[in-house]
Amino acid sequence: MAPPIIIVGAGAFGLSTALHLSQKVSPGEILVLEQDTQMPPRSSAANDLNKIVRAEYEDPFYTDLTLKAISAWSEGPFAGHFHQTGFLHCVSSKAPQPAIDTLNRFRASADSHAAIHPHVVSLGHDDAAKPHLMGPYRGAMPGWHGYLNKLDGWCHSAKALVAVYEAVRKAGVPVWLGAGVQELVYESAGSTSKGAAGKKCTGVKLTSGGFLPARQVIVTAGAGVSPLLPALNRQITAKAWSVAHIQLTPTEAAQLRGLPVTYARDLGFFFEPDTDDNLLKMCPMGGGIVNTDSATGVSRPDYEPFLPREDQAKMRALLRQTFPDLADRPFVRPMLCWFADTKDSDFIVDYVPGSEESVVVVSGDSGHGMKLFPLVGEWVVDLLGGKKVERWAWKEQQEGEWKGESSWRLGSSMELRDLKKEGRGNKL
Repeated sequence: MAPPIIIVGAGAFGLSTALHLSQKVSPGEILVLEQDTQMPPRSSAANDLNKIVRAEYEDPFYTDLTLKAISAWSEGPFAGHFHQTGFLHCVSSKAPQPAIDTLNRFRASADSHAAIHPHVVSLGHDDAAKPHLMGPYRGAMPGWHGYLNKLDGWCHSAKALVAVYEAVRKAGVPVWLGAGVQELVYESAGSTSKGAAGKKCTGVKLTSGGFLPARQVIVTAGAGVSPLLPALNRQITAKAWSVAHIQLTPTEAAQLRGLPVTYARDLGFFFEPDTDDNLLKMCPMGGGIVNTDSATGVSRPDYEPFLPREDQAKMRALLRQTFPDLADRPFVRPMLCWFADTKDSDFIVDYVPGSEESVVVVSGDSGHGMKLFPLVGEWVVDLLGGKKVERWAWKEQQEGEWKGESSWRLGSSMELRDLKKEGRGNKL
């Protein structure tokens, strides 16, 4: 029997790849390996209550992709996990100019697109905002202005991941949980992913010590990809954003059903409450958090729960302006959501150079990949079929390590070890 195509990682990129690939080759020719023993994997950025699904981008390329994805969210195992509550995108009265500029670019994108414009309600400086906001806000929301896009909403990322996992297994694709990969093995004796260029990958070595042969390896390891493909360190930085939740009563949660994703670009955002646990999820806006190894200079994920004080302050300010009665309620279930960040926020969907097309990498979600979950595997199938997206190509060199701003984020990244050392946060 021929060796399988091995997919390393059963997060969003890995499971989407397995689903689409199973429609092109025999499902028994695919094997998915996941280091965690549970689904969703705890290290996956998709192991979360919800992610924003908004179509408008500064770049029309991603706008059109997301519109396609929104349609795909109603199909197959993705159906029922997209909630079209709308996306309220604003700035507050104290927003710095970069936040206002970013908001204006997104609004221009929404207004100029024929498929999106009919769904957009503009909120100006002089509008009495609350009648337009489609939500039971109780705060003054001082100086808030921006727009509401009724086409957008959010997806329940964890439930969507489980649904696709079950669909993949039902299709006949084996998914091995608790099967961590230590390294990729190449054809020359003793050569690993750190070895010389021009070597074909023949399989993977498991953390348990076993070897699994493969005719091709597709690496979808998220923020933890660095040990498997160290050369990616020139392109990928493991980065995290803070996540926290407010516990609501069933009555309080019911009052907020249908709340649009509420995003003050200078403060942060929250979603309608989760229907299972009545949790209101919040995230601060900022440049994120890195965890740089002092010896290697490479950022590695650290999944210990932690909330920087700066991020807590932003979330408290956001609540005071929207739901002041919740502003002093304790944060629960804090976490750092780790993702693979690129300097240009573009994904990487390409063959690893020097692997004779035996290794594919799918990475660089850059904090905006989940909305495109239904499509990712289609891109991999296209690549294997000879159709490559050049902007997602492997980039041999990036100038300097990426820790700073992008056009749609505010501020530079914070260093996790400094935050801990200086006592600028807590585990809660």
